[in-house]
Amino acid sequence: MIVIVDYGLGNLASIGNMIRKAGGKCLISGDPDRIAGAEKILLPGVGHFAAGMEHIHSKGLEAVLNDKALKQQVPVLGICLGMQLMARHSSEGDVRGLGWFDADVRHFRTEQMQSLKVPHMGWSDIHLAGTHALFPAVEEQQRFYFVHSYHMVCDREEDILASAEYGYRFTCAVSRDNTIGLQFHPEKSHRFGLEVMKRFVQWNP
Repeated sequence: MIVIVDYGLGNLASIGNMIRKAGGKCLISGDPDRIAGAEKILLPGVGHFAAGMEHIHSKGLEAVLNDKALKQQVPVLGICLGMQLMARHSSEGDVRGLGWFDADVRHFRTEQMQSLKVPHMGWSDIHLAGTHALFPAVEEQQRFYFVHSYHMVCDREEDILASAEYGYRFTCAVSRDNTIGLQFHPEKSHRFGLEVMKRFVQWNP
């Protein structure tokens, strides 16, 4: 059973529909006991980093999320804000994150955006740094849907799974052991997103 973590921010219904379409079983819950029994965790999110961490703390979810991700090492997927919350700190609210990745979340550098507007909204190609169970080598260029003003900046190059271009190249996917984060929205990315979700349903790191 995949538990989609309900901490008050996120496109929960759409993600649940995509998981079921991908052949998985899922439950949307903000109950620490339900999350503790999960076989896999999906951490969604749309909105402000500081608000996301505040909700996680107020619902008493940080301890169980850390236990599942770091101790039990169940498969964990973070999407958009859910990926960013895995970092140690964000300039959006100047608050610490869960700290699962040696990374910080920063606003797009507007001085390098030329005529591009922030947020980055729309379809972009991704460039894989290597293969992964969720992103095996394929001949076709993969495109995904993005909506974000902040992105993750990693200390460790080996944590970077993929990048994309918007004014400059930025990290759009990270992975370490049982944990993977995606800045884009697979649930809004049609067949490319569905393939990623199918692989997450089947993933056993």
